[in-house]
Order: sequence, then C-alpha cells, then structure tokens
Amino acid sequence: MSDTRTAIDAAELVKVYPGRGRRPAVRALDGLGFRVPTGRVFGLLGPNGAGKSTTTKILTTLSRPTSGTATVAGHDVARRPDAVRAAIGYVSQGASTDPLLTATENLEIAGRLRGMPAAESRSRAKRLLAEFGLADAARRPVGTYSGGMRRRLDVAAALVHRPSVLFLDEPTTGLDPEARAAMWAEIRRLSAEEALTVVLTTHYMEEADRLAHEILLVNRGRAVVQGTPDALKSALHGDSIRVSLVEPDAAAVRAVADRVPGLRDVVVEASGSDGTLAARTDDASAAVGAVIAALDAAGIRYGQVAASHPTLDDVYLHFVGHTFGDTVVSPARKDAA
Repeated sequence: MSDTRTAIDAAELVKVYPGRGRRPAVRALDGLGFRVPTGRVFGLLGPNGAGKSTTTKILTTLSRPTSGTATVAGHDVARRPDAVRAAIGYVSQGASTDPLLTATENLEIAGRLRGMPAAESRSRAKRLLAEFGLADAARRPVGTYSGGMRRRLDVAAALVHRPSVLFLDEPTTGLDPEARAAMWAEIRRLSAEEALTVVLTTHYMEEADRLAHEILLVNRGRAVVQGTPDALKSALHGDSIRVSLVEPDAAAVRAVADRVPGLRDVVVEASGSDGTLAARTDDASAAVGAVIAALDAAGIRYGQVAASHPTLDDVYLHFVGHTFGDTVVSPARKDAA
C-alpha cells in the first residue's frame, strides 16, 4: 500500500549512458535517493552535469534507470509509467504551447489529449486562464504573448488534467523581475491552495530559498545534502564575505587570502575581467577590514565588499566547492569546515 504522505520516493538510482566509439560511458546518477513529502515545493539544485535533468527524466518516465527504484504519486516509474504520466504535470525549459493558437485553444487541446470530454476541457481552460491572470488575453494568439504570460500558460497547460505532482524545469529562466515575481506567486498559490507537490529545478538560489520547503543539493549524481533552506543555512556558523574582483590574478588573490587570519572555506574564482573572492568567518566586522587592507597592500583591484549571514549560495559553496555557476576557474579552498 502506497504512503499518501510521500509524493516521490527514489532509492539507489543509477543511470549510465553507454559510451560510443571513443566517447566513454557516463555515470549520470550514482546511487541517488531522496523522498518528497506530499503538498510541498521541493527544490532540486546542483551544477550543470550534476544529474538533475536525468533525475527529472526518470521521474517523469522519459528515461529508465539503469538500476534503482522510484515511485511518483504511489506508482512505480518503471512498472506503471502510464499511471505516473496521468498523475504528473511537466513544464520543460522550452515553450510547450502552440504560438499560432489562442490560449483557450491550447488549453482545450491539452485537455482533450488527456482524455477529457470537450465540455470539461472548456470549463477547465476557462478556470485556469482566470487563475493565471490570462482571461483578458484568452482569445489572442499565444505568439503575441510576453515571455511571462507564455510561461504562465505553459504551467496552466500542465495542470489541465489536475495532476498531483508538478515538475517545473527552470520555470523563470529568461523572465524579467516582474514576470519572475508573478511566477513565484503562482507557485506559492498552487502549493498552498491546491496541495500540489512541486518539484523545482532552478539556477536561481534566491528562487529556491523563497519557494522551496525543502532542498536537495545534487553533485556528480549523488545526494550531497537535504533539508529546509533555514536549516541548511543555520548549519553554517559565522558570516560570509564576498569581494568582487577586477581583472584578478587568481593565484595572487589566493595568496593574499591565505594570509588573512580567521578566514575559512576560501574560494577564488576568476573569469576574464572579473571574479569573486568568497569566504566565511566567525567575525565579519574584523575580517572585512583585514581583507580590504590585504588586497590594498597587494595592489589587487576590487569593487563591492559585502558581509552577510549565510545564504543558500554559501551552502552551495560549502558543499560543492565553488559558487553556483556554469564555469569554475581557479578555485581554491582552505580550512573547510
């Protein structure tokens, strides 16, 4: 009998993509396991190549694991894929609606493809357009929509058949701040009012911090750490220091940081004309002055210097070893806690 309190249960997931020619096999998942409670927003975070997309593909039945098991809404993804598909909604990074059709037509067709009668599809489309603030533009071709409007319609289309689990893959990428805030509000409403379980993959740490009840950090196909944003941040004692660097020499900055007492988890990243020095310390007020003095003495140019309580960026930095980005150049650490 399935546990209705658990929306997703993954255990020992392994996914190996076989090699071809000279290209070696890739182990995308390496024993990944986690649980997602029902009715929660669950953030899946990690660097590019960490295994997030592979995990999502397995949970949405778009790919099969090499080994391991997973259930979604109580259904085994390998044994009952049709039941899983009926229970989930999926919003990919790309647009899923037809730009030549109106919003109403898109949603009605989505309902019909899900096996809903015509009358029910029309009723459901009308309600969703109202809930997502698109009623006034319901009969306009979707190709005339703004990016934010189109993204909201993508989510509405994934909800036509009333799924119990919704997968959102980078839902706000490319949106302006106003549209992103509107999407955040919709995600909060869906979780709170409709008890919908939402699995969110995102590159915006602020987004995960604001929306997710719980976060799983994945790296190299394995679970690194899981918990609520507040619990993960509070586990990092002390404060964080970040310095924006101008045309940095990573080795020189690293040498300077090594001479500043009280710094730990030091990371220097340099790319082109800018970079970042990030570290943690127990006494930010003393460390900031010491860092500035050391950089000035070494003739290293810098911009903004900021100290703050731990953020999710710092959690990521602590467990993965570099900041949340696609490219890492010249990382350095010392005295990792």
